[in-house]
Amino acid sequence: MTSTALKNSTLRRTALYVVLIAGALIMVFPFVWTVVTSITPGATLTTTPKIIPDDPSLAPYFELFGRVPFARVIMNSLLIAGVSTILQVVTSAMAAYVFARLPFPGRGAIFVVYLATMMIPFQVLIVPLFAEMKTLGLINTYWGAILPTIASAFGVFLLRQAMSTVPYDLDQAATLDGAGHFRIFFQIMLPLIRPALATLTVFAFLNTWNSFLWPLIILRDPLMQTLPVALSSLQGQFSTQWDVLMAGSVISIIPMFALYVFAQKYIVQGVVGTGLK
Repeated sequence: MTSTALKNSTLRRTALYVVLIAGALIMVFPFVWTVVTSITPGATLTTTPKIIPDDPSLAPYFELFGRVPFARVIMNSLLIAGVSTILQVVTSAMAAYVFARLPFPGRGAIFVVYLATMMIPFQVLIVPLFAEMKTLGLINTYWGAILPTIASAFGVFLLRQAMSTVPYDLDQAATLDGAGHFRIFFQIMLPLIRPALATLTVFAFLNTWNSFLWPLIILRDPLMQTLPVALSSLQGQFSTQWDVLMAGSVISIIPMFALYVFAQKYIVQGVVGTGLK
């Protein structure tokens, strides 16, 4: 490689690093500003953003827990998001195994129709879902908030793609050893698609944790509110205590951040292994 080509390569690499670092700083700044605002009593949106606050204090956090039963709200969100995620992963894995490994007439057409439900906006389903929950007597109950979220067309698609990459020779070898579908599913398939399972777990938890519209409609008791609904109640019609609101936002970010950090390597493997873009 000539000196000119080496110099051009170095310049391109340097320019790429500069662009990537600038992009990372732009993406990180809102989170940093949120944290700084949450420890700056009296801060507003018109306050000049500062990386290091002048007089940091945890007063907004104490005021947050004093204004709303925030500990109960956090437990509500953890309960609903946790149970919903577990059930969603279980139902998606079982359905994906059927579509990937059990041939039956019309399998492809049924799968396409199932995927087509992803194009239906959730707002269209609110009225029939609410009527169904009312018939079942699940209004203002945790199960009323959980049941509509336990099935996921995206989850079935993701896990089916992962199971399709598992060689059929493993199924045949297990069958020759006397294993049935349940044993193949639990002892062979699930261990081999752990990255995809971790990816779905993170996506399902984030979607349920951030859900606002359905919990707002189905949960009427203030003591059963979830985090997004409780945070919305902190915004007044004419004024908003942004330091308190940002304190709640920081608390709502912590579980999602911890889950992502824990499952980060599995998410990368799952995205690569399933071809998800």
